[in-house]
Amino acid sequence: MAITWGTIKSLLIFFGPILLPKAISYYRRARAAPSIHGIPIRPVPSSVSRSLSILFLIALIFLLKTLPPFLPPNLFSLTSSRLQIPTDVLFTRLSSLNNGILTPLDDTLRQKFASLESRLLYLQFGPDVLAHCTFCTPEDPKSYFYYTIPALLTPHLFNLCVLALVTSGLFTGREGAIWRTTATTAAVGMALLDIYITSSYSYQSNSRATRLEELDFFYWKMITYRYIGLSLLDGIIGWLLYLSSTNRAFLNPPTTAERIERTTKVLEQARGKLGAVGLVRNTVVRDRELRAVVEEYWVREGNVTREVMEDRAVVDGVRNALENRVDLVAVQREAESFAEAVVGGKVMGG
Repeated sequence: MAITWGTIKSLLIFFGPILLPKAISYYRRARAAPSIHGIPIRPVPSSVSRSLSILFLIALIFLLKTLPPFLPPNLFSLTSSRLQIPTDVLFTRLSSLNNGILTPLDDTLRQKFASLESRLLYLQFGPDVLAHCTFCTPEDPKSYFYYTIPALLTPHLFNLCVLALVTSGLFTGREGAIWRTTATTAAVGMALLDIYITSSYSYQSNSRATRLEELDFFYWKMITYRYIGLSLLDGIIGWLLYLSSTNRAFLNPPTTAERIERTTKVLEQARGKLGAVGLVRNTVVRDRELRAVVEEYWVREGNVTREVMEDRAVVDGVRNALENRVDLVAVQREAESFAEAVVGGKVMGG
């Protein structure tokens, strides 16, 4: 049973108000995770950058395959013919468009177009399946579907291999491996959906079309939808890789063991630095010449500081700074009030 657009709209109207707020809330929590855990945003790692380049290239190729020059020819659309047109007239028009030349594929289709059933199957499965399937017959429409399954799954399997590569731990590292299950599930789900839509399509609906505009060119529409869907999937996976690898969202907080290990490393580094400082200090203290140099430095530093602080301009500057920052009169008044309160309390208590 095919799922109609009306059914999809009904499901969206029913589940949309429930799922949309949850999705927005999940996205906001995912975006806020780095700031909550105090993890800074970082540049895109080189391995992830390589994966993003591959995904962009594959998505671009998929989009290019939806353009008319890369689509299989549609005889009815090329010749502006209705479905019930006589076969000889149809291919005469096609021959005139090709300077009187018909390809071997056209000759094979000419033999197949003898019945309306074959033309309807042509609109569902395309020219290659109708012309090259040797065991398919219009009396068994499912045979055409069985024949087209390998060609239908080829782009999905190719994209699945690409996603498996860019989410591989060996190729991308931990940043890509966390999305491996998501990418695989989405790719397999899209392939199954494609198979379901193709198998459940009611090709007989085109038999009632009397004009070219009323025909549903299912095969060519599905090619466009298929490649757009695959490019969108690659784009979404790339977007998730970018957000998670740069700590912008979808962050997995470090485990307790990882935090302990990181803290231990920091403490070990600090201990090493303190040990180095201690060694230098011991060396200076035990060496007479170095100790004399250090003592001379601090004596000279003290003399310079004392001379600076005795300078009238410096004294005035310090006084002005303190007066601007602290209200000495108010501080003195508060101190007197506090002292009087304490003394008065003691006297009354006595």
